[in-house]
Amino acid sequence: MYRVGLGYDIHKLTMGRDLIIGGVKITHEKGLFGHSDADVLIHAIIDGMLGALALCDIGTLFPDTDPLYKDADSTLLLKHVYDLVIQRGYVINNLDCNIIAQKPKMMPYIPKMKEGLCKILQTDLENISIKAKTNEKMDAVGQELAIEAHAVVMLKKADK
Repeated sequence: MYRVGLGYDIHKLTMGRDLIIGGVKITHEKGLFGHSDADVLIHAIIDGMLGALALCDIGTLFPDTDPLYKDADSTLLLKHVYDLVIQRGYVINNLDCNIIAQKPKMMPYIPKMKEGLCKILQTDLENISIKAKTNEKMDAVGQELAIEAHAVVMLKKADK
């Protein structure tokens, strides 16, 4: 049995924060604004996994009103959500993601993102796709005011 979930996230760029995407620190003069580390890619993946399980969304599970999640490392949140996936008898079949950013260029960082995600999600590299896109200088992303991410997650019943 398979289950599919769609995840999305967007955060505005701001001065004075590190830029963390896919669990990787990216060299850039701005970072993403958010209650946690604002990792848009991991947040989209989390929402995709929660959607595939027909559970809540990331904001319900990890509310921005809870000081426990202030500046939280999103890789730890992802690990918690993947534990929920396993508890329900599923594993990752595949993951397909887009990071949409005008700047900085994401391609040099994608291999490291994939390696880290593979470890957390206990899957092989060939099961994770991360693509980098721009918005061709249109909208908030294209004007370098924000970065967004989309993720499609396919879960499958774990072999027993």
